[in-house]
Amino acid sequence: MLNELNKTEKQDAASAECGRGMLIVVSSPSGGGKGTLIDRVLQTVPGVSYSVSYTTRAPRGAEQDGREYFFVSTVTFEGLIRQGEYLEWADVYGHLYGTSKAQVERERAAGKDIILEIDVQGAASIRELIDDAVSIFILPPSFELLRNRLAARGTDSPTDLERRLRGAPLEVEQYRYFQYVILNDDINRASAQLASVIYAERARRERQEIRLKETLADFASLLES
Repeated sequence: MLNELNKTEKQDAASAECGRGMLIVVSSPSGGGKGTLIDRVLQTVPGVSYSVSYTTRAPRGAEQDGREYFFVSTVTFEGLIRQGEYLEWADVYGHLYGTSKAQVERERAAGKDIILEIDVQGAASIRELIDDAVSIFILPPSFELLRNRLAARGTDSPTDLERRLRGAPLEVEQYRYFQYVILNDDINRASAQLASVIYAERARRERQEIRLKETLADFASLLES
């Protein structure tokens, strides 16, 4: 266990030396399974943190304030808008959701990659604001399965459930604006694919310029001699 902790600390430090961390936007229709896939990635991919959003909706099931979301009143949420605290915010099916600008900046400045679990409205706002954001759409395998997932979780009123189901086809249409699309038909395969996207993005040349500087300079010196 100690070796694993040391290994993670070294990987995190290496990430910080590379410069700014990545902003990873993960979106899907409500009930698309993005939360489950993100949880798996957070457990298996070192150097990744999670952006805890603010929301005006009530907690569901075992959700805890400060872990899944910061649960606040509408008055508090609107006050934070006026203070410029959000990187993005949106009204999603009658509830307000917002991403903390300070948390995202703090994590990225420390060299940590940070995942935003947001709806398609928020994802569109992030694409306009941040050019190097990595956008990933989680696609449920069928409308019927999406319906069953939403009904099974039992957290929505019949009216809210119907509203989410009516909105799902329009949300799925937004997949074309994302860099990556992951079909969530098998949780093991889909979570592995999400992790693979993160590792592949980390390997991009432009993201490694600082970390590889000394190695490249070593080879370049041979050409000059």
